[in-house]
Amino acid sequence: MKTKFIASKTVAVKAPVSKVWEALTKPELIKKYFFGTEASTDWKKGSPIFFRGEWEGKPYEDKGVILDIIPEKMVKYSYWSSFSGTPDIPENYANVTYELSPNNDVTTLTITQDGLDSEERKTHSESNWGMVLENLKKLIE
Repeated sequence: MKTKFIASKTVAVKAPVSKVWEALTKPELIKKYFFGTEASTDWKKGSPIFFRGEWEGKPYEDKGVILDIIPEKMVKYSYWSSFSGTPDIPENYANVTYELSPNNDVTTLTITQDGLDSEERKTHSESNWGMVLENLKKLIE
C-alpha cells in the first residue's frame, strides 16, 4: 500500500460565489486561467470530464468523472493525467475537489487533490494549483 499525499491550495477572491463558480465551470473562462486547457463536461454527477491541450509542445488529454457536484458550493471529480507516466487504470486516478465558501463580497476557493504518490508530486501539484488560482483571481477581480 502506497502512502498517498494530499495537495491543497486556497485563495480568497473579491467576487460573489456565482462569479467564481462560473469561472470554474465555463470552458471559455477555464481556458483563460488554466494554461490554455480545453475543458469538456456537462457538469453532472457521473459524467465524464476531459482536459485537452498542449503543454511544452506535447498534446495531452487528462480525464476523469464528476463524482459529486453542488452548484456554487463544490465539485469533486476523479482525475488522471496523460503526463503522469502511469497506466490509465482506476487506482492511478486522483480526486480533485473545488470548495467555495462565500463571505460577504469575498469567496474563498479551496482546491484539494488526493491520491498523490510522493511529497515531490504533492509539491508540484500545489505549485501548479497555486498558479491556476492566481490566474483565476486575476481574471475575476
